[in-house]
Amino acid sequence: MPLTVKCPTCRAETHWENNPHRPFCSERCQLIDLDAWTTDKYRVPAQELDFDAGDDEDDENDPLK
Repeated sequence: MPLTVKCPTCRAETHWENNPHRPFCSERCQLIDLDAWTTDKYRVPAQELDFDAGDDEDDENDPLK
């Protein structure tokens, strides 16, 4: 029995094996998901780093300087 999964975009049942669009059911659903990432509808949470322009304490250990 072939493995069946739900498309993350439209929730339709789709076969996993021999599916060039997996985990999506179609190219359309792939592109909808790609658009969501490129327009920042999806975001990966991250902690903002505070770069202090006046802090020269570690400059001697900075390999880029």
